[in-house]
Amino acid sequence: MTHWHDPATVDEYLGRIGNLPPRLAGEAVLRDVLPERPTRAADLGCGDGRLAALVLEVCPSVRELVAVDASPPMLAKVRERFAADGRVHVTECDLNDDIAPLGRFDVIVSGFAIHHLDDARKRSLIDEVAQQLNAGGVFANLEVVKSATPELHAAFRRMIGREHDDPEDKLVDVETQLTWMRAAGLEQVDCLWRWRGFALLVGGR
Repeated sequence: MTHWHDPATVDEYLGRIGNLPPRLAGEAVLRDVLPERPTRAADLGCGDGRLAALVLEVCPSVRELVAVDASPPMLAKVRERFAADGRVHVTECDLNDDIAPLGRFDVIVSGFAIHHLDDARKRSLIDEVAQQLNAGGVFANLEVVKSATPELHAAFRRMIGREHDDPEDKLVDVETQLTWMRAAGLEQVDCLWRWRGFALLVGGR
């Protein structure tokens, strides 16, 4: 994901998508699915830390949050955001690598990151997430998903201000991803919100 090492690319992305109304709507639903009184949380592909901040706001019981990303410019932004917050541990980590060394969690979130992985790694990452969740834990993935037709995808792309597809996107339809989550052992799996090519996929232990 070499272009995510470019500060200009990161700044353009954050400026374009940061306050899109559909993204804010998806995050509002995500707030409602977080478990009660979690103590340890993770944000996979944390970007500038916006979902990590949401988790800490909604769940003041969290004593430790591990924020991981592979993009140096994103990591710089998340470190700046949480410089004064000792609960947050920022770690450079490629999501192609096993997340088991990060430990176990009560809540795992991800925002617009997992779709960059190839499908085999998406599935194995979901398996790892299921294994690393404590009983009662929740996995909430606010994701970019495959549209039903090329025409619908083109309309979605226009609405989020993109002229062309990101060559690193490897989009998968919602139902396939829900099937993977159930096969991994997650329960109460569902797509709890969708707007065109954005979806919130949730499951628990």
